[in-house]
Amino acid sequence: MTGENVEGGIFKTSIALKKAEELQLDLVEIAPKAEPPVCRIIDYKKFLYDQKKKQKELKAKSQKVTIKEIRFGPNTDEHDFDFKLKHAKKFLEEGAKLKAYVFFKGRSILFKDKGQILLLKFAQELEELAKVEQLPKMEGKRMIMMFAPKAKK
Repeated sequence: MTGENVEGGIFKTSIALKKAEELQLDLVEIAPKAEPPVCRIIDYKKFLYDQKKKQKELKAKSQKVTIKEIRFGPNTDEHDFDFKLKHAKKFLEEGAKLKAYVFFKGRSILFKDKGQILLLKFAQELEELAKVEQLPKMEGKRMIMMFAPKAKK
């Protein structure tokens, strides 16, 4: 048993409880499976408050990942491709993940190879800024490819 204003040692449960009561603190079991079980005399409410505070700090420090989408048709021309490429570069520089997909409507599903070529060309244009997380894959009427921004040096 250790804690605030208490020397460490092995005590009976009744003695440990009396010491905690004298100090107006709580006896908290830290490692119940240890032999003998490890307990501390602490202010439990303060302990919970500190835990919550640490969790909040960790949450604030963690980055929120946003996913931006860019949609192509299987017959997207060069100007539209360049326009969407410019937006994709901006999204990746901001640190967002990118989901590029070719949407097939009606009979355009016959041009799956065009869609795949378009996405691979897109990946080649973005290779300095992004790494490919998922190669082109058909999901229903869409062919999807995922990109993640490369770590900045």
